[in-house]
Amino acid sequence: MIQTPVQKLILIVDDTPINIGVISGALKDSFATKVATSGEKALAIASGNEKPDLILLDIMMPEMDGYEVCRRLKANPDTRDIPVIFLTSQTEAEDETKGFEVGAVDYVHKPFSAAVVKARVRTHLMLREAHAQIAKQLVEINTELEMARQIQLSILPSSTPKINGLEIVARYIPMTSVAGDFYDFIVQDERRVGILIADVSGHGLPAALIASMLQVALTAQTSHVSEPGKVLAGLNRALCGKFQQNFVTAAYVYVDLEKNVLKYAGAGHPPVLIWRKSAGIASQLLENGLVLGQFDDATYDSIEIPIEAGDRFVLYTDGIPETFSPAGEEFGTDRFLRFMDANTRLEAGPFADAVLLELARWLEQPPGEGHKDDISLLVVDFTPR
Repeated sequence: MIQTPVQKLILIVDDTPINIGVISGALKDSFATKVATSGEKALAIASGNEKPDLILLDIMMPEMDGYEVCRRLKANPDTRDIPVIFLTSQTEAEDETKGFEVGAVDYVHKPFSAAVVKARVRTHLMLREAHAQIAKQLVEINTELEMARQIQLSILPSSTPKINGLEIVARYIPMTSVAGDFYDFIVQDERRVGILIADVSGHGLPAALIASMLQVALTAQTSHVSEPGKVLAGLNRALCGKFQQNFVTAAYVYVDLEKNVLKYAGAGHPPVLIWRKSAGIASQLLENGLVLGQFDDATYDSIEIPIEAGDRFVLYTDGIPETFSPAGEEFGTDRFLRFMDANTRLEAGPFADAVLLELARWLEQPPGEGHKDDISLLVVDFTPR
């Protein structure tokens, strides 16, 4: 059985019977109509169970003029989305400006043309339907983005490894609901752990999907967890051919507390920052190969350094050094190193929080806001065993 479409309801608000007759006659074949002869009646009908789809509202009425009616309609959450077209004999620009300021969408000038009234009504009903459809789609998109955010958070480690002699803390601030930063760990045993941090170029869902691929690719590298160069080469082979518009930078660190050494390799990623107790100053380690995902035959070298209790190293994505102040000055790696030197007394967790607070000061924004890139931060302290 074919259902007849429900007619749109138009509320005509005017205290002049002739005007009501002209407008009703113009609309009767295409729309259902209701009439109110005062502002109070119009507000009552608009707030009722059967709300109008559009209101044609006379400006000059006794007791309450059309401007005030429109103000009240727009102040009420139940009626603010109903489009209002003013009916008026006033043609001055300042009068029309006032109408738009209180929330009207259009004007129909007296004397009325039936064709013009009907056309304006149709146009604004179509616009309202389009707006409602867009609003619905935005809700659906936001719902899907929230689901994607939850899924992405689920692929990040829920906690950092607990290893005697190491304190590892992580901080993660996505620029949007989903992000291209990724970090994870391969715990070999109670004395050895591999740590990966990566940054997918771009933002949003494409970058997030590639980041999720990294988790799968990393689990396949457990057979050579102690060889950073091989881990990055394996990740590169897993990613090559899967995408064209993006690339991935990464750094992989292997910590061996049995031998008291740290091994490190990078793939186009910012340098590892390290504070050595013996040197008493922060410095950077850099051993970079090609970015991941673009060159099938890329190889990666690694370096090895000794470690001792009291040392600290920091892995991070470029959202930290590439944070710009309102004056356009970059935070930079050197400033980060100086910050490490000035805050050696802080434990790993408070130090990570202090870094984010310093970035907020640099941005002159509340913590976590105003960033133009995703931020991931891993702080690793070597502690007495």
